[in-house]
Amino acid sequence: MRRAVLIALAVVVTIVAVVFTFQRKLVYFPEPGPLPSADEAMPGGRDVRLVTADGLMLDGWHFELPDALATVIVFPGNAGNRSGRLSLAQGLTARGLSVLLFDYRGYGGNPGKPSEEGLTYDARAALDLIDGPVVYFGESLGAAVAAELATYRAPKGLVLRSPFASLAAVGSHHYPWLPVRMLLQDKYPVLERVSAVDVPAVVLLGTADSVVPPAQSREVATAARARLIEIDGADHNDPVLNSGPQVIDAIVSVSQA
Repeated sequence: MRRAVLIALAVVVTIVAVVFTFQRKLVYFPEPGPLPSADEAMPGGRDVRLVTADGLMLDGWHFELPDALATVIVFPGNAGNRSGRLSLAQGLTARGLSVLLFDYRGYGGNPGKPSEEGLTYDARAALDLIDGPVVYFGESLGAAVAAELATYRAPKGLVLRSPFASLAAVGSHHYPWLPVRMLLQDKYPVLERVSAVDVPAVVLLGTADSVVPPAQSREVATAARARLIEIDGADHNDPVLNSGPQVIDAIVSVSQA
């Protein structure tokens, strides 16, 4: 009996050790590219290079319109690269907004490895590139990045799509048998951060989201004093949540506030 308990304990310790060591591979899923030039991706686009505080050079696409009300900085989720956000840029520029699409470190062929600290540097480098009013749009993990940046420099408006309350909260939802809060190196305390920001804000969620529980996005909306838009039946990666009309309208609305 005692031997069986020791074996079970050893298995648990091994699993915890493996999860701790490789946890960022469970959080970040970069797609490397290759990617076309900005002008090939969308006529009139311009290739840009972001320089981070820790010395990395990251690539992005800037779709700049004359007389735009604001520039929308898009903070992507944890997977893919900026090419997957092109339909969003097309929808926003059609409504008169400039757009910056960029990739975090490790994504889209960029150097470096993603982490919470690293993505904070990346977000600030993106902001440094833009003159004039800005709107932050963050999707899922990107909502956490946008929320942190908003505490550093408040935008004209903030739109968060499928935000989680914290990385620990969403991790505990998916891995209830692990001591997630003790293991996590990256925290992303979204609730705490949006509570400290006072700008026009919108939170969008899909009621069938299988990645971020809708209840957590509702908590974020309450903490941010944000208008809440629920898209009935939408799952986390459905196109309607990536660049659908409700998303475009929400971003335009805060740019006009």
